[in-house]
Amino acid sequence: MAHSPSPDRAATLALNALAWLANRPEALNRFLALSGTEAPSLRARANEPELLLAVLDFLSSDETLAVEFCETTSISSAGLHAARRTLAGE
Repeated sequence: MAHSPSPDRAATLALNALAWLANRPEALNRFLALSGTEAPSLRARANEPELLLAVLDFLSSDETLAVEFCETTSISSAGLHAARRTLAGE
């Protein structure tokens, strides 16, 4: 099991994931639709813990996106899931 990151580190990873999603319009649009988030409010809400958790939940639920994100950012899958657990308070 991966070491649990600090809340700040987990939030930073989630922000990086959000920026990564922003460069993939189809995935971003799917995230917005599933999360009920409106594109214009995304930037203003970027630091909200609920949104950051939703980003990591979204990535974790799509194996193809999760693998691509992890490979692109050199984050292990276990690290992604550990950050998600930290933000969820688990």
